[in-house]
Amino acid sequence: MDFKDASSRFKKMNPEQEPASAQAGPSSFEESYRLRARMVGVLIRDARLNAQRSTAECAQMLRVAPQQIEAWEYGDSVPSLPQLELLANYLGVPVSHFWGTETISDEQSRRADAQQEYLALRDRMIGALLRQAREESSLSLEDLSQATHIPTDQIERYELGEEPLPLHELSVLANAANRNLSYFLESSSYIGQLLANRETWKHFADLPDEIRQFAANPLNIGFIEIAIMLSKMPTDRLRRVGESMLEITM
Repeated sequence: MDFKDASSRFKKMNPEQEPASAQAGPSSFEESYRLRARMVGVLIRDARLNAQRSTAECAQMLRVAPQQIEAWEYGDSVPSLPQLELLANYLGVPVSHFWGTETISDEQSRRADAQQEYLALRDRMIGALLRQAREESSLSLEDLSQATHIPTDQIERYELGEEPLPLHELSVLANAANRNLSYFLESSSYIGQLLANRETWKHFADLPDEIRQFAANPLNIGFIEIAIMLSKMPTDRLRRVGESMLEITM
């Protein structure tokens, strides 16, 4: 029995879904417990296979016999909560996975679908940005093709998002349209923000040690804020501030 079958049967048998006036006999509760056990077993097996662990490895970690792990997976018995906590940690899943309603394979399938949608959307966005950059630079498709040696019909397909644009060609096209690659980076979604944060961290890590240590010290936040404020000042006002500071020190 797979998880969907067990879940469907459990919903039909679950006494909590019955009206208060309905009386369930012992056999109904026994069937409910069996279905619960099988559902937990399916989720245990799903997490174990996803983590590429054998029953023997899980058994060794929990100090139980491999047959015990198999019994759990078949729903013949059910582990305790502390055992599930250790198993969750070992298999790299939240412990709530074992009383959830979805297998990891189902989650991964949904994520794969979302990733394909994301790729298609980003291809269209990059194509639109390329066309915008080309038009702002007063370049025709023929001009861009001549500068990059990429056929005009191929560039047009890129601009329409009909084909993914390889990075090396994007780099050449961007340069011909007077743009850098960062112009095409995603910045509005979670993934874009994550990538932007990684780029920021990379630049921070490249700073000299003395500057990094200064910036990482919370006591220096005030100095950093002053530096930011000064960097935003108009040149003439910044010059006056500098002259005033010189007068103070003289």
